[in-house]
Amino acid sequence: MKKFLGILLTTALAFGAVGCSSSPETPADANAEGQESAEGSKIVVGASPSPHVEILKAAQPILAEQGITLEIKEFTDYILPNKALDGGDLDANYFQHQPYLDTFNKDNGMELQSLGGIHYEPMGIFAGNTKTLDELKDGAKIGVPNDPTNEARALLLLQENGVITLKDGIGITATKMDIVDNPKNVEIEEMEAAVLPKSMTSLDIAVINGNYALSGGLSIKDALAIETADSLAAETYANIIAVRKGDEERPELKKLVEVLQSKEIADYITNTFEGAVAPSVAAK
Repeated sequence: MKKFLGILLTTALAFGAVGCSSSPETPADANAEGQESAEGSKIVVGASPSPHVEILKAAQPILAEQGITLEIKEFTDYILPNKALDGGDLDANYFQHQPYLDTFNKDNGMELQSLGGIHYEPMGIFAGNTKTLDELKDGAKIGVPNDPTNEARALLLLQENGVITLKDGIGITATKMDIVDNPKNVEIEEMEAAVLPKSMTSLDIAVINGNYALSGGLSIKDALAIETADSLAAETYANIIAVRKGDEERPELKKLVEVLQSKEIADYITNTFEGAVAPSVAAK
């Protein structure tokens, strides 16, 4: 989610963003009845289409039963949701992992905060013009996300599968400049994450986030390799609910996270996405 990311997504994706014109209640409005109860509140959450919007829709009726109205604003890029949140047009957003948020905050002078991880999207290597990793030829073209954190994640997965070797200890800060061994002289093509599934005919293989694989009609079951549950990525890249600094204790936002981390939503994620999306540790 899943894929996040200067940055990936430091320019809007080709599709633009959908909606973001209506203004949610301010923190003061939302808490006008006091901090002790979230009942009667409305929250507006920005999210990327898949799987974030689907998961939020599954949470809507549960929140409604508790007196909270959840309005979802859909975005198709990784820039506008944070700008809209920082500017007060959203109460929260749900599309990114912590490393991406940390990078975005640093690069844009923001102080957005995480309220908790909801799900994890395994990144996979998918076949384009080359059908197996063993068949990669000299000079093969490999597509990876062009944002810093997801590019590093893609490179680590390629290293785990013997395609390249990275500088020792580079971890989640890796770039293609940190490749120290490239036996097949593969060309790393940095591309916007959302367009990778549509670019397979021009690539030998591509490393794609789980959410973009889903929206591009790819099945994680068909991936040549995926990040394992005990990988560094699984521990690092849980997709989070982000809020403005100072809103961490708003009861309606805490209730949102509580519902999204519930067993009911964890079961929905497991049953719906067939391995392409998995509940975070907190949600299990």
